[in-house]
Amino acid sequence: MTVRIGNCSGFYGDRFDAMSEMLEGGELDYLTGDYLAELTMLILGRDRMKNPERGYAKTFLRQAEQCLGTALDKRVKIVANAGGLNPAGLAEALREVARRLGLDARIAHVEGDDLIARADELGFVDAGQPAPLTANAYLGAWGIVECLGAGADVVVTGRVTDASVIVGPAAAHYGWKREDVDQLAGAVVAGHVIECGAQATGGNFSFFTEIADLSRPGFPIAEIEPDGSSVITKHPGTGGLVSVDTVTAQLLYEITGGRYAGPDVTARIDTAVLSADGPDRVRISGVRGEAPPPTLKVSLNSLAGFRNEAVFVLTGLDIDAKADLVRRQVEAGLAQRPADLDWTLARTDHADADTEEAASALLRCVVRDPDPNVVGRQFSSIPVELALSSYPGFTLTAPPGAGQPYGVFTPGYVDAAEVPHVAVLPDGTRVVIAPAPVTRALEDPSAPAAPALGEFGPTVRVPLGRVAGARSGDKGGNANLGVWVRTDEQWAWLANTLTVDAVRELLPEAASLTVTRSLLPHLRAVNFVIEGILGRGVASQARFDPQAKGLGEWLRSRHVDIPESLLPKGHSA
Repeated sequence: MTVRIGNCSGFYGDRFDAMSEMLEGGELDYLTGDYLAELTMLILGRDRMKNPERGYAKTFLRQAEQCLGTALDKRVKIVANAGGLNPAGLAEALREVARRLGLDARIAHVEGDDLIARADELGFVDAGQPAPLTANAYLGAWGIVECLGAGADVVVTGRVTDASVIVGPAAAHYGWKREDVDQLAGAVVAGHVIECGAQATGGNFSFFTEIADLSRPGFPIAEIEPDGSSVITKHPGTGGLVSVDTVTAQLLYEITGGRYAGPDVTARIDTAVLSADGPDRVRISGVRGEAPPPTLKVSLNSLAGFRNEAVFVLTGLDIDAKADLVRRQVEAGLAQRPADLDWTLARTDHADADTEEAASALLRCVVRDPDPNVVGRQFSSIPVELALSSYPGFTLTAPPGAGQPYGVFTPGYVDAAEVPHVAVLPDGTRVVIAPAPVTRALEDPSAPAAPALGEFGPTVRVPLGRVAGARSGDKGGNANLGVWVRTDEQWAWLANTLTVDAVRELLPEAASLTVTRSLLPHLRAVNFVIEGILGRGVASQARFDPQAKGLGEWLRSRHVDIPESLLPKGHSA
């Protein structure tokens, strides 16, 4: 029988009611949730500094208090990575909730990913650099499988890969073995689609205006078959849309190319074939898998210092001159120059504007330093003191406050055999999960040739987004940017036109950075990785869009010469 696996969370802070909506909205076998991201691990690390008994996603505990009885009544098993830095603590808190509610719930957890106590031994501490606050290896699905096999009703984990919370239930349901790489890869791809919640059902979707009701999109479900193929869908009557386009967009999210490596299997994203399977149903088939790499990725987060900023509003004429004046004034007033001092001017102003806001630009000054006083008292008073002695119309969006701590993310790698992967069963039994017996070093797939370009006739200069959708996101300090089109003719044009050089020209912020491109013909998509555009990760806030969420939409807004014959009807000018 097909196993139905739903998702109710794509991040720590996602829609609180989604767990109850998914449990009450239709039939499920498993309900999963992804609560962890690179930034979340830093947040949980700071929570643990304040209280060693914390370090897990408190939202999940509140959701479980409301929904655990319903899940037990409906025989829906829950699997989530909400344990964060303290899965054992969350498991015990869940048992207390169950006892208080009079529920007989079998709770299990997976641990072993937390390597902070061994960070120096494993080579994750660099002289002269801040010591890591968190160090967590990305575990796979087999600890989850062990817990479910022992009858667990709820399994909570620490840092497992996002897709593992979906792969584990599928593997447990069908009894897959480690050598079943195609089946596992299919489940990884299905998991990658649904683990970000409503991003698979119309959220953050380039063509969102085509969706009839996006006011409250439903959360996604993967119906996974014994061979690893799947259908992505959602509960009937919920908002949003599941289409080949929404699934394509999510498949392109935060990947690095045709191979998607994990601790259990390397899934070949470039083999996935999507097809419509009815209203709000998309079939994923053809996914092939390979043995996983011998190393596990490690998420390292450090507190790097303190950060502050001031945003000046510049209105009307002489914007550049006003910006130059306030730059000179601020820098002259600094008793000690911060380690980092960055200025950016956003020309949001319009000539002859009919509102004051439309006539204004924003000048942002960001400072960072290991010393909180340098970015606190010594900096924050300067912009305020300029109020009556600077450019005409001087104003700030808000006065700067005290410097706030900021973090940096660093990826690491460790031999899988060095990481203890332990399933703690409902009765307390501890089962050690061995690393993958067969591994394969990760390599780039052979680059497919771009299709023949052909003749498309006259062109018109319009935004790229007239024909292309995009999805972008962060991978540490790098940004992933996937672009796809809808027809074979558009694909031939896109693959030959949107080159690395073209992306550097269209996105000047990437002009000096390393950019790699991968072609994904089955998806009619091109994927780019732009290295270093996010500095040292989202917590460092190196740019105003620190997670690169809008990078794809910026690219879509850039004007290029597109053959008129490729434009959708009604969009030829």
